[in-house]
Amino acid sequence: MATFARGKFAQAISDRSGQAFPYKEMVREWNGSWVHISEYEKKHPQLEKKAHAADPQGLQNARPARTEPPVARLLTLNPLTVTTGSSTISVLEEAHGRSTGDVVCFRDGEGNLGIESGNINYASGYTITVTNADNYTFNINIDTANANGRTGGGSISAGPVTLTP
Repeated sequence: MATFARGKFAQAISDRSGQAFPYKEMVREWNGSWVHISEYEKKHPQLEKKAHAADPQGLQNARPARTEPPVARLLTLNPLTVTTGSSTISVLEEAHGRSTGDVVCFRDGEGNLGIESGNINYASGYTITVTNADNYTFNINIDTANANGRTGGGSISAGPVTLTP
């Protein structure tokens, strides 16, 4: 069997710099180059392949999208417009998204101009007729206005007949 020399005085040429170095101070790099320990460079982490698992397809405890329950919306100051001798009331509710035939219940409305607050806040609500994206009307049939103007107060809200807690 062959034996190798110990390399006590041997020199080796670096593949990187071309300089001669003691043979015992030479190392092999990850790319196969034979270099001196002062020239050694580790393999860059980005060159290592990472294990790639399949992309997840769904959640373990997924819940369907929730439908928000209807809630009352606070209206602007004095949103109700009345006309003398009429029982039809016009309501200003910006971007209300309601349809003709919907039932709307008013809460915390203040009466004025011949319209009683108890009649505005009627618990069963009123069937509305939409006039545009910001206005609708309803007929109160109990009171008639004794003057032209706006009423309702500053804390009146409009919403469904029953509210979810």
